[in-house]
Amino acid sequence: MHAIEVSLDAAERAMAVREFVRDVYPRGDEPLREALGALYGRTADDMPAAGVAFFGIGLYEIEGGGVAHCSLTLSVFESGSVDQEVAAQGIRAALGSNPLHDVTWLDLPCGPAVSAISRRRLVIDGRFTQSGEDEELVMGQFQVHIPFGNGPYTAVFTLNTASVEQWEEFTHAVAGIVGSVAFPATTDFPVTTDVAFPAATDSDDGRSGSGEPRREAMR
Repeated sequence: MHAIEVSLDAAERAMAVREFVRDVYPRGDEPLREALGALYGRTADDMPAAGVAFFGIGLYEIEGGGVAHCSLTLSVFESGSVDQEVAAQGIRAALGSNPLHDVTWLDLPCGPAVSAISRRRLVIDGRFTQSGEDEELVMGQFQVHIPFGNGPYTAVFTLNTASVEQWEEFTHAVAGIVGSVAFPATTDFPVTTDVAFPAATDSDDGRSGSGEPRREAMR
């Protein structure tokens, strides 16, 4: 996972972005690195105002050849409630109103949380593909919303990937992350990474599931 430390000041963040681009594109030429550095630099500068605390791109070798990739962000937002259960119920209602979301209630060690899975289809113009023809790309998104146990805030972990063949591995990794979340006021609970998440599905209309909320506990 190659990350940009969002909390740095502007000068340090610019340096971090340059290192980030070199790490992600080690064989890229200087014009490419400059173009991507400018793109990621603008994005990184906007992240603190958007509540983003962490941004990273994961690149993983696939057995048999190839690379699986994903992006991961952690954002923090005001939730308007200091009660974790009330905040989680509101999040579940809001996410469940979108028929393209597959919503699941989670009982994490740090308190209640809500996950949402969605998929969307993108068409890439043939001018930018190796084949020269338009190509379809399926993007999967996995979010976990965790209300704070010590304040009116919610942490949102978001994973995006076009490597849907590795969906199970990616969601298992996120399960390990959210299963380790702890808040200072409640640090005496056990940490577990065995979280039951729904599998991503696909359909002709791009829906990821029924959108009906379900309740699953950590085991």
